[in-house]
Amino acid sequence: MKKMTVAVIGAGVRGQVYADYAIAHPEELAIVAVAEIDWEKRLQFAKKHQIDESKVFMDADALLTQKRLADAVFICTQDQDHYRQTMRALELGYHVLLEKPMSPLPEECIEMGEKAKQLGNVFSICHVLRYTPFFSRIKELLQSGAIGRLMTVQHNEYVGYWHQAHSFVRGNWGNSKQSSPMILAKACHDMDILQWIVDSPCTYVSSYGALSYFRPENAPEGAPKRCLDGCPVAASCEYYAPNFYLTDSIDWPTTSISADLSYEGRLKALHDGPYGRCVYYCENDVVDHQVVNFEFENEVTAVFTMTAFARDGGRFIHLTGTKGEIRGAMELNEIIVKRFDTGEEVKITLQPPKGHIGHGGGDWIMVRDFIHLVDSGEYAKGMSSAENSVQSHLMAFAAEASRVSHTMIDMRHFIDSLMI
Repeated sequence: MKKMTVAVIGAGVRGQVYADYAIAHPEELAIVAVAEIDWEKRLQFAKKHQIDESKVFMDADALLTQKRLADAVFICTQDQDHYRQTMRALELGYHVLLEKPMSPLPEECIEMGEKAKQLGNVFSICHVLRYTPFFSRIKELLQSGAIGRLMTVQHNEYVGYWHQAHSFVRGNWGNSKQSSPMILAKACHDMDILQWIVDSPCTYVSSYGALSYFRPENAPEGAPKRCLDGCPVAASCEYYAPNFYLTDSIDWPTTSISADLSYEGRLKALHDGPYGRCVYYCENDVVDHQVVNFEFENEVTAVFTMTAFARDGGRFIHLTGTKGEIRGAMELNEIIVKRFDTGEEVKITLQPPKGHIGHGGGDWIMVRDFIHLVDSGEYAKGMSSAENSVQSHLMAFAAEASRVSHTMIDMRHFIDSLMI
């Protein structure tokens, strides 16, 4: 297999995770260019991957005005930037691995998919859950007939109180006008898993949810706008920023707040940056809990619940079929299969993946799949191709439309309206 060269646009957390595959597998992947607006992150990334100074760029536009610098590009920027950067990269001849969501606009998702198909480029979306041993095993069990014909799916995502506060209140995805609605920014992974597991077009969607807690009226009496400005409940508040970011740990999510991870650098970030804000006084508008109901063409029904209010984050799934049921806990790497006819109950404990374990091991398995797709030329066979991903993105857009309008969405009419 020929070593693939990659330019990375966006050297934040996700860009670094995918690029680190090249450190572990230098025979398969080389990072040869980077574009990153944060100068500290840009220099650190370039040094780590030994990138020539001539291929280190201040932003995506500077990189994408050059002739093609690599076989492929990893685009790991903010949601609003994806469409313009992806369309330009495809036109330059890059194969593209794009961080989810594809775009905050359904029309742009469709157009990007069509562009890649027209030009013949590999265009994969980072729906990493498809690649995890956990969900792969559930898919295998369904295909083998372990529980007969699939009837219902109940899928729960417990975001976790601390993750919600970090990413979707204080962080980059707290405001849908600057990023995407929660159902797209966070749960498009889950929409994709439901679409993949059910393997049938979605026909109807209804959804309910709200931002109920992370609002100014719920702030403790006397709480300032920033945690370090003398908060009277600092000792008891579960969201007090120093307890998140000024500990001995400098792993994620602390890596997000500053390129300077010294104590002084982190303290400055809390004084000056978004992660030092009181969670009740952020300019956030995305929901902190939501439920979505789905009906599929093959008569399977599914319910998805997302909530911030859990101590431990994680995904749990329960599938029922005509001959049995499956219960699974992703973070526990545990699947239980129960049969009706024999009464048999089998517990499957999956071995934790080796190497990088982000998203249950799916991050690096996805990168490896992308490399193999480019090498083989069998572009249409990608597990998370844009063609597949567009369908699950449309489910997310329909869910948000339903939540906002308090109406049920007919997917066929919804999709037709986008094509006009």
